[in-house]
Amino acid sequence: MRGGKVFLRFHGQFSVQLSLWLLLYPFFSTKFISTKNGDMKTAFRYFSLLLFCSLVVFFSQAQPAGKVYETKTVKSAIMGKDVHYTVYLPADYETSSRTYPVVYLLHGYTDDNTGWLQFGEINRYADKAIAEGTIPPMIIVMPDADSTWYINAYDGKEKYEDFFVKEFMPSIEKTWRIKAEKKYRGVAGLSMGGYGTLIYALKHAELFAAAAPLSAAVIDDDAIVTTPDASWARTFAQLYGRDLKGRDRLTKAWYDNSVLKLVETKTADELKKVRYWIDCGDDDFLTKGNCLLHIALTEKRVPHEYRVRDGAHTWNYWRTGITDALKFIGESFHQ
Repeated sequence: MRGGKVFLRFHGQFSVQLSLWLLLYPFFSTKFISTKNGDMKTAFRYFSLLLFCSLVVFFSQAQPAGKVYETKTVKSAIMGKDVHYTVYLPADYETSSRTYPVVYLLHGYTDDNTGWLQFGEINRYADKAIAEGTIPPMIIVMPDADSTWYINAYDGKEKYEDFFVKEFMPSIEKTWRIKAEKKYRGVAGLSMGGYGTLIYALKHAELFAAAAPLSAAVIDDDAIVTTPDASWARTFAQLYGRDLKGRDRLTKAWYDNSVLKLVETKTADELKKVRYWIDCGDDDFLTKGNCLLHIALTEKRVPHEYRVRDGAHTWNYWRTGITDALKFIGESFHQ
């Protein structure tokens, strides 16, 4: 109860605001609690009318809920195992026969396919944005990438990028009613997933209309060179090369998967094939790399949206930014 009003929430999806005094007034008014002259019947009719009006308001404001499958699998010959994913379906998926645009939403380092659902509450934000007309109805697919960084490892032992493009996307777009065209596809993600978002948009521009990296792990050469040995061994060695130090880390595998190097080597026309929304907090340890990306795109005169909001590398930052990111991607799905 707040400010003389009651807020009701049903199953985390339906909310309505009712004026408490309207409901209670008949009970506290001496006019209506009197039993003289048949006023109890009048009180009952008055209360029934108020209840009916309240229910009308409730159902007019009720927010339809989409459906989530938390754990589905794709069998992968490339990865040599089943890969889990989570999928969000818009509220009308079960009652319609239409096809939908899709956003591939990528998780961060140490998370899995459930991260955006458990911590990001993506279903709640998508439900609200679709109900309010902020974003079009869309399917949101969240794959498990473990700690692959969404790329192919230098030694060929893990080829997640090949899996994603050659097996995962085709399988997903056959399983669900998805518009399997570039103009109806978007990709987004946070941190490691933001890096994956940029890698896929830059290397596979023919697949995606828009990309929205949040707090993306954009790392420059100097940061790679000066990464402590323990951090390199734990996080990057399996990707770019083991037992490397200093400038020896600037391998072909690194440059083939460096966001800044890819932007540097591609033409402006190539870069313009995808619309970019870049968002990173002013207190985020990755803010420098995102600034460098913004500068690199600006110098090449590549249109993009760049946002620096108050915040750090936290779920609160990503939760408060995901609706705008999806809105940006959703705009690509319109003519």
